[in-house]
Amino acid sequence: MFNDKQNQVLAYELDSSRIKSRSKGNIKLSYLEGFDIIDTANKIFGFGNWDYGIVKLEQVSQELNANQNNVICYMARIQILVHDQQHAKDVSREDVGFGTGIAKTLADSHENGAKEAVTDAIKRTLRSFGNQFGNSLYDKSRQPKQQTQQMPQQQYTQQSQPQLQQTAPPNNQQSYSPQEYASLFNIGLQILEQGNDIVVVGEDIFSKKDSIKACGFRWDGGRKLWYKTINQQQAA
Repeated sequence: MFNDKQNQVLAYELDSSRIKSRSKGNIKLSYLEGFDIIDTANKIFGFGNWDYGIVKLEQVSQELNANQNNVICYMARIQILVHDQQHAKDVSREDVGFGTGIAKTLADSHENGAKEAVTDAIKRTLRSFGNQFGNSLYDKSRQPKQQTQQMPQQQYTQQSQPQLQQTAPPNNQQSYSPQEYASLFNIGLQILEQGNDIVVVGEDIFSKKDSIKACGFRWDGGRKLWYKTINQQQAA
């Protein structure tokens, strides 16, 4: 099905620079970004040599949180087809993914939840093709190695983030409750303290702006970041 070069690349160790992490409760989770997974599939299989279809997309829950934001969860089932170079043979994979949309409006909640579910399902389905799609992250006995062999003509780029200095408040006590921002942690974002502000950092922030705004953060165009003053946080 796959040529020798594809098999070789699929067998490479996962490059640790591609791995992201986030905390969920007291557990640290490792994952790959959705854009990274799709970019990798294009490079290994080739543009036009793989595709996916949504087999099922359905809402599974809806509620209001303590901030009166709509919280809507979706489940998506995805089928992925990977073709050989001649499109004479293909291999099919299916898996499910879940996504949660948190926003003031129902429309934004539905949109965010559905898109997150589809992306999660694509990632989970592609991981059946091995290390390059994050399957090794599920093996807790293995530690990803820094990849020494690179995919042909491959050059990964990471989205730039503002360089922030985390400033600890007196007595090393956080000025915010982590539980209050669990919805942001769950979508891969982090909260840092910068001077008199707490700020949001992470990958693909723009697409997650509705969830950020729902937690009371405001956009600072000069500094190009989402922030909330510590005094505002303590008064909330």
